[in-house]
This record gives sequence, C-alpha cells and structure tokens, in this order.
Amino acid sequence: MEAGHILLQNGAEISRVEETMERICRHYGVDSGEFFVLSNGIFTTGGHGSDHSYARVQHIPVRGAQLDKVVAVNQLSREIADGKYEHIEDVEQRLREIDRMPPAKKWLQVLASGAGSAFFCILMGGGAADGLAAFVAGVLLYIFELYIGAHLSKIVSNISGGMLVVLVCLGCYRLGLGGKLSPMISGAIMPLVPGIAFTNGIRDIADGDYISGAVRLLDAILVFLCIAIGVGVMFTIYHGLMGGVML
Repeated sequence: MEAGHILLQNGAEISRVEETMERICRHYGVDSGEFFVLSNGIFTTGGHGSDHSYARVQHIPVRGAQLDKVVAVNQLSREIADGKYEHIEDVEQRLREIDRMPPAKKWLQVLASGAGSAFFCILMGGGAADGLAAFVAGVLLYIFELYIGAHLSKIVSNISGGMLVVLVCLGCYRLGLGGKLSPMISGAIMPLVPGIAFTNGIRDIADGDYISGAVRLLDAILVFLCIAIGVGVMFTIYHGLMGGVML
C-alpha cells in the first residue's frame, strides 16, 4: 500500500501501481490480494487463499510528479522479487527513505525552467534574442510558482502564471529584446504545461482505466484552460492600454 501510494502520488500510471503492488504481495505470500487503483485513491484487500484478512482505502491527492521516486520504488519491487529483502521491516525502512527523497534544489528547478523555455522558444521559430527573453520569462515564472503560486489554488496559480509570462515577454518585446512575441510566449509557457498528467491520462485510457484516465485528462485540460485565460486576460489589458501588438 505504501509503495502504491508513493508511485501514484508522484506521477506513475495506474498499471504500474497495480503491477508493483501485486509483485510485492506475491513475494511475501499474499496470494489473494486485490487492488483497485484510481488517480487519487487505492482500495486494497489481501489475505491467504479465499480468506481476506486485510482491507484498506487510502486517499491520495493529485499533485505534481517526482519521477526519481517512481524509479526508486520500481527498483525496490524488482529487488524484492529477486529475494534481496528477506524481512518486511527492511522494505518499510527503504520505503520511508524513498518517501523522504528531496526534490531538485530550487535554484536548479528555476534554471531548468529558464533553459527549457529558451529552447522551446527556439524550436518554435524564435531567434537567439527571443530565446533569451523566454529564458528570463521562464526564470521569473518558476520563481513565482515556487514562492507565491505554491500558496494559491491551482486555478489561480496557473492563471497568474500565464499573465506573468505574457507581461514579461511583452516587456522584453517593448525593450527590443526579441522580435517574435509568439515563440517567446509559447516557449515560456511550457513549464506550466502538465505533460506527465496528460500523457498518463491517455495511457490509462488506452489500458482500460477509463475513470482514472478521464480524471487526469480533465485535470490537465483545466490547467490548459487556466493558462489560456491568463494569456488572454493579459493581452486584453495590454490591448486596452497600449493598442495592438505584432505576434
């Protein structure tokens, strides 16, 4: 259950969660384990033979992904299946260690956001100056998300993030840093895009997990919509104050 919790909370798809839980249970002699995994919850029963002696339901809030934890739990389950963990207490200790694994340092996240924004801008047709403007916007966006957006609701955070990106890119454009506004904004928006949730939603639906896949897709679409609202609102404000702008 704890292994499934860590996997689901950090972006793993439903089939991976079920497979990992089944592998661990089978190794330790739980031959009648049943798992019903949703995008934000796990229902578990287990026992020996036809006599179920354990049942638990656990709610798991939808949040961002930390894929190094997913990799670590997958590796642990394989080591369990290979017989490297004889005592269940050792597994519990290892799971606690995995759960406490820290995310990437904040300065590295900010730098990665800026670099990703710049490269996406260039891939979308921007030049070097446009990429530099997108880098600035991506850095400021992630600083905002880490220190302010984390304390807001997801809807408000993504709308505000979209507005901030447009504001910074418009400022760079007006100052002469970059000449193609559309690639600048498109690149700088990328750190907000929930690519893992969207991809896993499609994979879950393809695997027949329609409820979980629909929930993840809905969550991703909500983020897309909020980003679009933020961009549209800032352009509307700018148009009202300064007139049109060439994209």
